[in-house]
Amino acid sequence: MTTTVTFAGCGDAFGSGGRFNTCFLVDTPGLRFTIDFGASSLIALKKLGVDPNTIDAVILTHFHGDHCGGVPFLLLDAALGARRRTPLTIIGPRDTQARIMAMGEALLPGMHKRAPQFELTYLDSGFRQPFRHGPLTVTSFPAAHTDATNPASVRVEVNGKVVAYTGDSAWTEDVPALAQDADLFICESYFYDTQIRFHMNHIDILQHRAELSPKRMVLTHLSPEMLANLDQASEECAYDGLTVAL
Repeated sequence: MTTTVTFAGCGDAFGSGGRFNTCFLVDTPGLRFTIDFGASSLIALKKLGVDPNTIDAVILTHFHGDHCGGVPFLLLDAALGARRRTPLTIIGPRDTQARIMAMGEALLPGMHKRAPQFELTYLDSGFRQPFRHGPLTVTSFPAAHTDATNPASVRVEVNGKVVAYTGDSAWTEDVPALAQDADLFICESYFYDTQIRFHMNHIDILQHRAELSPKRMVLTHLSPEMLANLDQASEECAYDGLTVAL
């Protein structure tokens, strides 16, 4: 079985282009996990026919709702809808458990009073130190995004394949190491040429492209401006439902 990455959602926080929030589903022998799980991700996965009980782990890049806001609904579904019994691991930046629990209490008051009937584990991943969990090795790098979200870029190794993702971030000196020899490098390209704090645009990518050495690169988190300039894109651009075989 090959390792595949399906873009269940590749949109921004505003639903630009009618796209779901960020959620990349990775299927590899013996393991299924997502990178990010935005507010609409449970819907996106069910639209694809994916049983949420088959997800073994969720890896989060930062605590903005379009990247992690679906986790409380995943947990609610696990408890009351799908009646999950298999373990689930949530890996993220600093304070992952506290942030997810606070978010859950805000969105679904009282949800944590019901103890899960499955093994639920929260793990924090530090920067630049490979973090191992079962067959996964996660290396996080600091991202240049809103500080309060504990932002990270992630490089995930599993079964001899590497998936790297910038998360939401302006260009940083760590991006070349993040992308180096990755089988798939998923890179934010929020705007085409408009400059905005905490995000990368297509011009940034063009200026730094010679520093990047992934085997395949896909642009994501596209604003209306970037969507209107797809014919000018120098790299492949994501769309909901895209599946990449590694």
